[in-house]
Amino acid sequence: TGVPRCGASLHELNKALRIELNANANCMWQIQRNANQTIRLIFSYFKFAPSSSCETESIKIYDGPSTNSPLLGQVCNNIDAVPVLQSSSASLTFLIRTNSVAFTRNFFVFYYFFSPETKIENCGGQLTGPNGTFISPNYPVRYPEFTYCIWHIQTAKNSKINLQFQDFFLELDQNCQFDFTAVYDGLTTNTGLMGKVCGRAQPTFESSSNAMTVVLSTDYANSYRGFSAQYTSVPLPGPVVPNTLLTCSSDSMKIVLSKSYLASLGYNETHLQLNDPSCSPVVTDSVTFSFPLASCGTTKKDEGQSITYTNIVSLSKTTGIITRQKSIQIIAKCKMENNSTLEVIYITKNNIIQNTTAVGRYNVSMSFYDSDSFSKPVLQSPYYVDLNQTLFAQVSLHSTDPNLLVFVDTCIASPQPDFGSLTYDLIRSGCNKDDTVVTYPPLEHYGRFKFNAFRFLRSFPLVYLQCDILICDSNNANSRCTEGCLSRQKRAISSYMWKTNTVVGPIRLKRDLRSADHSESLTKADAEETPNLQQYSLYTLSFVVLISNIIIVVAVILKYHIKRQAGYGYQKIQSS
Repeated sequence: TGVPRCGASLHELNKALRIELNANANCMWQIQRNANQTIRLIFSYFKFAPSSSCETESIKIYDGPSTNSPLLGQVCNNIDAVPVLQSSSASLTFLIRTNSVAFTRNFFVFYYFFSPETKIENCGGQLTGPNGTFISPNYPVRYPEFTYCIWHIQTAKNSKINLQFQDFFLELDQNCQFDFTAVYDGLTTNTGLMGKVCGRAQPTFESSSNAMTVVLSTDYANSYRGFSAQYTSVPLPGPVVPNTLLTCSSDSMKIVLSKSYLASLGYNETHLQLNDPSCSPVVTDSVTFSFPLASCGTTKKDEGQSITYTNIVSLSKTTGIITRQKSIQIIAKCKMENNSTLEVIYITKNNIIQNTTAVGRYNVSMSFYDSDSFSKPVLQSPYYVDLNQTLFAQVSLHSTDPNLLVFVDTCIASPQPDFGSLTYDLIRSGCNKDDTVVTYPPLEHYGRFKFNAFRFLRSFPLVYLQCDILICDSNNANSRCTEGCLSRQKRAISSYMWKTNTVVGPIRLKRDLRSADHSESLTKADAEETPNLQQYSLYTLSFVVLISNIIIVVAVILKYHIKRQAGYGYQKIQSS
């Protein structure tokens, strides 16, 4: 609080803002700080003018230092969620515009800088069993500050979920602006908000399908013991949900339809076709279309920070002149976004859309190679190297889509596989941070670079690499993958299609291997030679005693001979 009513430039690590605006406002807040961190922005309370629309009154959030940066999201009067947005760098901008209606608008927003690599135990996850339990971080001790956890619950088809908070204690506020738990009907946090709760309570929720999402968000003060929750799945009564299955991978799309479902619609397998009619299904107990992502008429759409592949299964009569049967389309979408693949399948009939969702991901790997030809990967682990030896690393995307590019955005080294506090930058935002690093131009599904073994291997025997990988549409000439090294200011206005990270290692100096082998060989030789040394020692002792006696005798003789020469002469006796 205490900032100007209409806009401000903010540089603190965290801040809470109470904003009050009237009609015809046009106010901009800029958040920026010189740090290798990102920003989380939470609109935990907002009240627009009644009956306002997104066109006339909204909050727009931009991923960068100005309104010319990429649009991250928009908050309007009719949004069915608690908006939480995350920047890709250390700058973010939001703009609030109001219409001409005389009304006092109120907003509560807080932000904080954080490192995405920091992990909190018991903070979110995937829950897929028919029933289960989960707790807030540190429960029953106070939960940490600046916590943001997401639990996705998904049970069997034809079921719904009952959620019960057995113990619940968060900071109390009338509008739950500070610490809160939000529960969503489905697998997304963009819509379907069933409730936002705080304080002391034992709330219960029931989903309309087999999916539910729970979010915990906390600020910087007044933490309590959090919650303990339990969920159970309950079978859904009534007609069976259409038996369809969509599976997306890095290589292909797979659509499975049951014959009984087709028959209930008045169709069979001969009435089905994809965008490309030449792609035929495999018919067994079910009807299965399985095809590479870039084939069978699949369309690809670049949506800023995601790539969506779409194909359509059409059900219609193929013979005769006329028909009184409605056509049906099954729209299958694979959406590559935020380190995961969101699989969505729609069945449209009489303008009714039903959908199911699942989760997958791109297949990305990283390996060392023995030379710059990148033809022979290094298979041993640890990878023993000489100090300052040139190492060749390659990131590979395993996908059948030929129109994708791989870009190595950031690479850090650490002596620990969990990449704790001690890290060393090799590449940051596409810029080489180590003098020995050389990056190769993007080559289709491969990102390549080389560097020399680190000197700090002398202190830490093992080193691991972790790289952030960006995947872009190669048809987009202005994609992030083609821009190379960017400064922080430029990075804010760049976009990528999909981001993940991969780990390779460990690396270890050969001298560690030689030291270990040398120590072992010495021990073995010592053990073999012990009896011989004992016998040799006995011979040596005898020889030393003999030499000592000889030296003593010689010394006595010499002494006697010298004494006669010095004190006693002799005279030859005359013969008589």
